[in-house]
Amino acid sequence: MASRLTQARNRVVDRMVNAPRDTDERALRRAVAGKTVLVTGASFGLGEATARTLARHGAIVLAVARTAERLDELVAAIEAEGGKAYAYPADLSDFDSIGPLADKMIAEHGGIDIVINNAGKSMRRSLDLQYDRFHDFTRMVNVNYLGPVRLLLAVLPHMRERGSGQIVNVSTIGVRIPPGPRWGVYQSTKGAFDIWLRSIAPEIKVDGIDVSTIYMTLIYTRMSAPTPSMRKLPGMSAKEASGLVTRAIIGREREITPWWVTPAQATDAVARGAVTWGMGILHRNSSDTASARGEAVR
Repeated sequence: MASRLTQARNRVVDRMVNAPRDTDERALRRAVAGKTVLVTGASFGLGEATARTLARHGAIVLAVARTAERLDELVAAIEAEGGKAYAYPADLSDFDSIGPLADKMIAEHGGIDIVINNAGKSMRRSLDLQYDRFHDFTRMVNVNYLGPVRLLLAVLPHMRERGSGQIVNVSTIGVRIPPGPRWGVYQSTKGAFDIWLRSIAPEIKVDGIDVSTIYMTLIYTRMSAPTPSMRKLPGMSAKEASGLVTRAIIGREREITPWWVTPAQATDAVARGAVTWGMGILHRNSSDTASARGEAVR
């Protein structure tokens, strides 16, 4: 009885916090079967879960990430289930390598139908700890903004020439709600890419390319793990979150957000002083994690 009550409570919380996910497997197969799908950040978490789901439904998955061994394991697992996947180890912050990487993938597979921009880096660190860490900013800009831009600059000309394609961007609700203390570097870099992608969306739409952005809530992954407080917040597993990616592919929606983002934006617009005051209280009653302080995490 207690277990059923817990499950029911979790379902209610999930519906209140997260955007609805898509589980229509037949629709997903129609959308991706035979399509070539590039997934960045494919070695762990959401990227891995998405790659596996798409391959099970007939997509040809091009898995990109820095860790070659993990990609090889992913490809082997997908092939063992009868799917098709190819590993392309790459560091998207190495800008000079991205153009040749895209050319190689296009040459070997005849083009790319869908790009899942999932790779990213998170950071929660207060200003007090950043005065001597300008490299935090350059590293985050390279991974969350310039790397994805460079990749799309290499892929989009071929998509536009063919007259079809889709970009699915895995973003964060952090770029849509009032910015929180300690999250400035992460939110600003994710926001920069979000604005750039929204800006070019009308330009590439006329060439048959759709842009879908998912403003994700918390996902329990390696990226969120260093912040212990997040483990106490409602969130999704990587597999559950992949349902939002498949929803974006099936429906080709312009954006996917939880229902409460719009009220949060409105509150910030009409009562920014109160929001800032509240964020100050939050900052004073929280602290940097051991990871943010550069200490060993047990």
